[in-house]
Amino acid sequence: MATKNTTDHETRLRAAFKTMSGDEYQTIRESYYKAVEGLRALADALEQVAGPTGEEVDPLLAEHLIACSALNVMDSSELGVIL
Repeated sequence: MATKNTTDHETRLRAAFKTMSGDEYQTIRESYYKAVEGLRALADALEQVAGPTGEEVDPLLAEHLIACSALNVMDSSELGVIL
């Protein structure tokens, strides 16, 4: 039975993971962490090289913000909680 802190989606996601092989689970786990690690590295690297802001947004800073948005979306995923 799900607790009040566990969403229906999380419960169903956990159930889905229980039905897959260990190799499938490990592939998803490794891929998730590589994706998040890669997005963090990309966001940091873009922030390091972005020019100062002025009236126009530096294109590298704009790409940094997109990478940050992608990280925020990944943070909303319940995969990180489960994996």
